[in-house]
Amino acid sequence: MSQQTKPSANPASSAPSQSIAELLAGIRIPALPYPVGQVEPGQAKDWRPLLQSCWSEQRDESVTSLLKSLELTWTVRQVNSAFLADRVMDAFLATSGLHPVLAAKVARLRFFLAWRLDQDCDAAFADSLRDWLDSLVEWRGWSDSGGRSARALLDQLEQMVVSVSACFEYGQMAPFKDFASQWDVDSQKRQEQITKLRQRLLVTEQGAARQRRADQTSRAVIGRALQGRQLPPPISEFIREHWCPLVRQVVWRNGTEGDDWKHASKLLEWLVWIGDPTLSERSLDRLYQVGEQIGDRILAVWQRVQERPLPQHALAGVEAVIVSRLRGETPALAPALDERFEFDLSWLGFQPPQEDQLTQVIQQWFVEGEGASEQRRYFFALLEDTCEVLWTNGSGVKLGLMPWRDFMAARQAGRLRPLPPLNRFQDVAGKTVTQLLGVFQQQRQQREKAACEARERAEMLRRKVEAAEARKREELAAREAERARAEAEEAAKRQAEEEAERERVERELTAAAQHAIDNLKLGGWIAIEPTPDHPEAVRLKLAVRLNATRKLVFVDRLGLNRTEYPEDDLVTDIVAGRIRVLSSSAEFDDTLSRVVGRIRVGRN
Repeated sequence: MSQQTKPSANPASSAPSQSIAELLAGIRIPALPYPVGQVEPGQAKDWRPLLQSCWSEQRDESVTSLLKSLELTWTVRQVNSAFLADRVMDAFLATSGLHPVLAAKVARLRFFLAWRLDQDCDAAFADSLRDWLDSLVEWRGWSDSGGRSARALLDQLEQMVVSVSACFEYGQMAPFKDFASQWDVDSQKRQEQITKLRQRLLVTEQGAARQRRADQTSRAVIGRALQGRQLPPPISEFIREHWCPLVRQVVWRNGTEGDDWKHASKLLEWLVWIGDPTLSERSLDRLYQVGEQIGDRILAVWQRVQERPLPQHALAGVEAVIVSRLRGETPALAPALDERFEFDLSWLGFQPPQEDQLTQVIQQWFVEGEGASEQRRYFFALLEDTCEVLWTNGSGVKLGLMPWRDFMAARQAGRLRPLPPLNRFQDVAGKTVTQLLGVFQQQRQQREKAACEARERAEMLRRKVEAAEARKREELAAREAERARAEAEEAAKRQAEEEAERERVERELTAAAQHAIDNLKLGGWIAIEPTPDHPEAVRLKLAVRLNATRKLVFVDRLGLNRTEYPEDDLVTDIVAGRIRVLSSSAEFDDTLSRVVGRIRVGRN
């Protein structure tokens, strides 16, 4: 299992679904069983039962090799879906960072992913599948150890196999979504349990380390003092049976600092000095002083350190040896240590790691071994009392202890290596799809280039075939252009003449109308021709001529309904026939008749 971390809430951007659809329809990979020509709907093979069978058998075969092994007709989309699923899962298998056994089991989802890509490329990388695969980062430290936590994950993966089989069976994602939801619920429960287990383990191991430090340090101090010595058995027995537990208690309480540690160590040296004649036979005066004080000193230290009193007659043997030595007698000597007393002097000299060294490795994952046999362990804590690395499986289960010096030696020798950061599935899939889109773009450019070259060759042939016809069309076009030019010139000439005639007629009519207006006297009459709004003609009499504003004021028979006309507007209406000047209408009509007659003669 791994350190309990969840995928990022902001997933990396993936390729647009439209791009994936184009990729599945357009990319071509050599040696894949693409169909020859267009596949009719009835010819396409339904591959869902085949993929379901491979998934149920948990085969490690690639989907593309499966398609190539069968003499069946597959659609382009099916072949490319198989290729993309294999490519994504192979990349995830190689770069995810999960344990090889776990990654191999997950990579079998290639059959499921291929089917989903063919069904609906938009849903192939659905949130439920992507998020579940990304959640496997929680198991980055999982090892195939055969332990309970390892079996628990394998049991959950069996449920995943069942849910995916149900998706194949019913043709929808609902069973897998239910499995993913239950996976999240179980993960949350596991997180709560792991927090308690880790805290409990740390407290327990720290207490055990403190006890182990006290025991090993006391044995190392005693062993160092007695190693190779020949001492009277009473002194050796007192040191092993009574003084060693006292030193252990001193270390357990205050470590190797403080007055109790100094006094206990000094008294141990005195006991050895008294018992070894080679050390004390030439200093009888000092032997007398030490022998006189050592009993009281031992009792004083014992009372400060131990909760129980020193057993009676515990010092009797020591005192007897002192008396014998002061008399000049040579006591019987024996090896101070027996084979059963084990000690390790390294406990007296280990150095804690530097802060920067510890920061780089604590709460990090390390790998030991290679391939499927590799084992992953989590540097949960450094037990300061013993300078030991506490290894766990990331879930609060102890895997073992390792002295810091052994840990550093294993790292330098390459036996332990840091676990690289995991690659999330969505990152692997996004990178893979992006790479394939680049290949697809290159292929499309090559196809477009080939099509362009083919079109150019066809265009060259077409130009050669049409060369003669083009010349004929050019000659015919030239003749047509000449004829059109002549007709255009004739039409332009005729239009110019007509335009000139119209302008002349307009000038004569305008002059005649102006003449009629100029000759219209006060009291003269005009008639407004009927219109759809006024079906009856209206006669008006000129009442006033305003020369300053060039306006004429008309009234009706009764001198009412005053109406003003600007002179220019009146001329325009007379020319248009909307108004007639009654007093000079005969003269104007005669002018109009002459003008119309000349127009007719000109046309004929």
